[in-house]
Amino acid sequence: MTMNTRAASGPSSQSRSLLRRADGSAIRVLVVDDEATLTDLLAMALHYEDWEVKTASTGQQALQLSREFKPDVVVLDIMLPDIDGMQVLSRMRADGNEAPVLFLTAKDSLDDRIAGLTAGGDDYVTKPFSLEELVARLRGLLRRSRAAVADHEDPVLIVGDLVLDEDSYEVHRDGQLIQLTATEFELLRFLMRNPRRVLSKAQILDRVWSYDFGGSSSVVELYISYLRKKIDAGRAPMIHTVRGAGYMVKAAQ
Repeated sequence: MTMNTRAASGPSSQSRSLLRRADGSAIRVLVVDDEATLTDLLAMALHYEDWEVKTASTGQQALQLSREFKPDVVVLDIMLPDIDGMQVLSRMRADGNEAPVLFLTAKDSLDDRIAGLTAGGDDYVTKPFSLEELVARLRGLLRRSRAAVADHEDPVLIVGDLVLDEDSYEVHRDGQLIQLTATEFELLRFLMRNPRRVLSKAQILDRVWSYDFGGSSSVVELYISYLRKKIDAGRAPMIHTVRGAGYMVKAAQ
């Protein structure tokens, strides 16, 4: 599986709040997947958050690390070579580990989602996925479990009258709720993390469609048009095209 490792680079420290344990030590994350390339990429992204990461490629390794490492949150693939993720989670809970678990799988059916959450999982992400979305979901799980505290204010991005909440996945403009798809949300978040900065199509493809994406830059134009219809419709425009350079978001004049 080919993946773009540059996608593991995150936003500047000025635009994100670092999460730590209540005692000030690093958040501990256990990543369980039998694809080494994927676990390496995830580890890079999570290390950028200043979190301590351990990886496992089998269910048995995961259980051993769960007991020794005592993670604060777990990324757990359902399809493993020995025992499946559902059994791993069941045994973790039997051991007394109540860390929130985000299931990671290539399966995308409603039955799989229900099964994962019924088994005691806390969230569910399907492959292919955006690294930023996965990290944001982990941050949300950590906050809800109260396993972590932020080093400064909650991650709410504000540009003019446009507000994006990274934890609740809600977007408002002038107080009005705007419904976005997951991809539209990721695109808008990337733009809002870089206000008044021109972002090229290549940069946007790299960040928003970061996992093994083989498409063309035309998909960026398409999703920018979707965002404009939802964000700028009937209002002063905030999403701007810089001809020959890319796109940017800035407060309406």
